[in-house]
Amino acid sequence: MDKIATEYLFEIALAVGAPAVIGAVTGGERRVVPILGGVFSGPRLNGKVLPIGEDALLIEPSQGYMGGRTRLDVRIVLETDDGAAIYAQYRGLRSGPAEVMARLAAGAEVDPAAYYFRTALTFETGAARYSWLNDLLAIGIGRRPPSGPVYRVFAVL
Repeated sequence: MDKIATEYLFEIALAVGAPAVIGAVTGGERRVVPILGGVFSGPRLNGKVLPIGEDALLIEPSQGYMGGRTRLDVRIVLETDDGAAIYAQYRGLRSGPAEVMARLAAGAEVDPAAYYFRTALTFETGAARYSWLNDLLAIGIGRRPPSGPVYRVFAVL
């Protein structure tokens, strides 16, 4: 029980729209970003992301060398190549040095090794062939290219 084992599930690339800026709230600035679609592909799951869902971001202010942090709260719907619907929900954290976070905010291509971007995912589906997803926790390692967020997702065994 002293090691965590994982199994690669898929890579997912999301297309996102312009954020609705809610403004200053307790803890930072709230933005809600619509999910416009996307694709996912892996050894056991392939398909598309439906244009349903949102990414509710809380952007916390800079502190010292840190360029602030972004807390993610995301809900999306996946549709597999064989027609199954899967609801995915994840929370995450993106943070890094001030200059790196400023480059990300400006839409620049930034080496993902220069910042921290991780998520914790859960799934729900009524499709019997994918019911194994209902009983696992997954983690995602993210990067944020200008085109939208991309994650490599792993089941925690």
